[in-house]
Amino acid sequence: MIIDPQQQDLRANYKLLIGSIVPRPIAFVSTINAGGIANVAPFSFFTGATPAPPTVVFAPLRRFSDGAEKDTLRNIRANGEFVVNGVPETLVEDANAAATEFPPEVSEFSEVGLTPAPSIVVKPPRVGESPINLECRLVQIVELGPAAAGGGALVIGEVVRFHLRDDLVDNGRIAIDRWNPVGRLAGAEYTTIGRRFTLERKGR
Repeated sequence: MIIDPQQQDLRANYKLLIGSIVPRPIAFVSTINAGGIANVAPFSFFTGATPAPPTVVFAPLRRFSDGAEKDTLRNIRANGEFVVNGVPETLVEDANAAATEFPPEVSEFSEVGLTPAPSIVVKPPRVGESPINLECRLVQIVELGPAAAGGGALVIGEVVRFHLRDDLVDNGRIAIDRWNPVGRLAGAEYTTIGRRFTLERKGR
């Protein structure tokens, strides 16, 4: 089967993307608006980019309902800071609940029952229930697509502080089994870490 994305609508293309690119890690991104209200929302178009400096990227899409930018992106535009909070299996239902389109003056922290923990370098709070938090400063926002439903932006941020639960770190490496991250599949499906195997690269 060969599909020309120009010959179908954005929702059909979206379904093909999220079904093809799996599993996707979840960035549970906390920000703060000009009025000091903390926002937190999950994004599954997310990855790391470079270690020098440590850099992450995520892509907040415009809302399908009305094409508007999400609060997360507006807040980052305003103050240039955010925190990426990891999502273990114990936190995934709260992250899903925070995906609800609350008004900007409503904090997902209070609505969902999450604990705002103070950051060290940036103003937005961390999610206290998350075992991994990455305090980030904005590097660049790259606009993608139309200023309407289906468009979005690529947010590039430099990690300025790592927060790691003490028991997660062994000899500088994160013990995956101890924080049990959740990945996003398609639709309402998620996954945890299953069968694992090792492949050594030649020449290293």
